[in-house]
Amino acid sequence: MSTMWPGLPADSGLDLLGHEILAEKAAALGKAGEKARLALAGLKAHPEGAEGREALLKAAAEAVHAYFIQRELCGFRRHDAIIREYEIPRAVLARLGAK
Repeated sequence: MSTMWPGLPADSGLDLLGHEILAEKAAALGKAGEKARLALAGLKAHPEGAEGREALLKAAAEAVHAYFIQRELCGFRRHDAIIREYEIPRAVLARLGAK
């Protein structure tokens, strides 16, 4: 018996809290992905050497780093496809310690 929901077998597969946690992880992953996408778009819109590019580069690196962490929390360990899909520049990856 479940201690949280009396009368519900603990192994019934109906893990409401677990389901809610997964939903929150998915929502956070979506938000982090969108923030990274927007930061990368802002960086892409400013050519190399343009005023303010350094701040945009820093913001993009921070957003991508947060997105990668959120992906890892959701169990996604490889980021190769995301790097290609989001067209993450080497300058951003270098700030994350990638080569």
